[in-house]
Amino acid sequence: MTANEVLTELESLGNEKVRALNIRNGAGENQFGVKLGDLRTIANRIKLNHELALALWDTGNLDAQLLSLLIIKPKLLSAAEVDTMVRQIGTTQVADWLSSYVIKEHPAKEALRQAWMQTDHPWAARAGWSLTAGRVTREPEGIDIPGLLDRIEAEMPEAAPEIQWTMNTTLAQIGIRFPAFRARALAIGERLGIYRDYPVSKGCTSPFAPIWINEIVRRENQG
Repeated sequence: MTANEVLTELESLGNEKVRALNIRNGAGENQFGVKLGDLRTIANRIKLNHELALALWDTGNLDAQLLSLLIIKPKLLSAAEVDTMVRQIGTTQVADWLSSYVIKEHPAKEALRQAWMQTDHPWAARAGWSLTAGRVTREPEGIDIPGLLDRIEAEMPEAAPEIQWTMNTTLAQIGIRFPAFRARALAIGERLGIYRDYPVSKGCTSPFAPIWINEIVRRENQG
């Protein structure tokens, strides 16, 4: 199957409501509005196909890029190629799928994390903070928790929205996983007030760090 054949199929599956929603969420015009379930169905049929994935990614089409991330082989990418892909991101949906399906599976993820934590590029910095949140949650050894809190307190208010989201995730995970730093994490969240008024669906936890931290700690204490 060629990239052009895939694009033709994606176009036939386009949905105007999905397309409009994607635009509201920051996507551009280069998309068809394919439902995520349809993308996964196509990916299951194609299975892993690294060369096709690269060709689909290079189209810049939102649907094609999402599909490419489902059929790519992360370990065949060099660290430089992953870095290039991160800097080509245009929407949070692609950023989150790239993080989940490629970056977190890549053998150079720690080196990339360290580099991205020192960049001003919004999507690369977002990826760096996302990996850092993962380290805080699952592999905190060697992570400078007080230093992270210092950076979050100083940098998050003026950070680009893309970066704020994963910085906030790191703040919340510090408060949840490190009781010794919980009071400071809560205080930073309260003082900054980022996501305090974020709209949340019924039954979902607010991304406002103090609410997020307290709710998860409460659940874990209930056992």
